Amino acid sequence: MKKNLVTAVLMTIATTILLGVIYPLVVTGLAQLLFPKKANGELIEKNGVLVGSALIGQGFSGPAYFHSRPSAAGNGWDAANSGGSNYGPTNHKFIDRVHQDVTTLQAENPGQPIPVDMVTTSASGFDPDITPAAAEFQLARVAKERGISIDQLQSLVAKHTQERQWGFLGERRVNVLELNLELDARYPATKRASAARN
Repeated sequence: MKKNLVTAVLMTIATTILLGVIYPLVVTGLAQLLFPKKANGELIEKNGVLVGSALIGQGFSGPAYFHSRPSAAGNGWDAANSGGSNYGPTNHKFIDRVHQDVTTLQAENPGQPIPVDMVTTSASGFDPDITPAAAEFQLARVAKERGISIDQLQSLVAKHTQERQWGFLGERRVNVLELNLELDARYPATKRASAARN
C-alpha cells in the first residue's frame, strides 16, 4: 500500500512538471518562434495605437465603412457575452430581426440581393470576416460615401480577399477591420463618416 501511494505521488509530480510546465513552455516558445503574429492574437496597430485583432470582429455602422456580420453577443459586440443567439429558423425573434436587417440593408443598397451572412450572426458573435459577396454588396454605398469609383474599391476588396486555407478548408473571406483600415488610409472618410465608426 505504501509503495503504491509513493508511486502515485511521484507520478503526479512528474506528470504535473512535464505536462503542466515543460510542455506548455515548449509549445509557447515554438509558437513565438515560428508564428509570432498568430501566437500574439494577430493584433493590429495604427500609428502605434492598438486598434483591434484580425481574429475578433468589430462593429462598423457608418455608411463609409464596410459593415461586419451582425453580432448576437449581448447588445452586439459585447465581449462579455460571446456566443450565438441559439434561435431556430422558426423563432419569431430571429425572423423579426432578420426582417428588420433586410429592410435596413435594402434601404442602404437598393436593388441588390442580400448575401445571407449580412443578416445572420456567427456562432461566436465576433466573426471578423465577411464573404466576398457581402463586400461586393456594399461597394456602391461605400464608393458613394468616399467619393471614389467602384473599380477602386473592387481592387481593394480583391487585395483583402483570403482564399480557402490550403485550397480546401473554409471559404473565401474578407477581413472587415483590415479592409476598413486600408480604406481609411487610401481614401479618407469625411469627419462625419469617421465619427459613425463604432
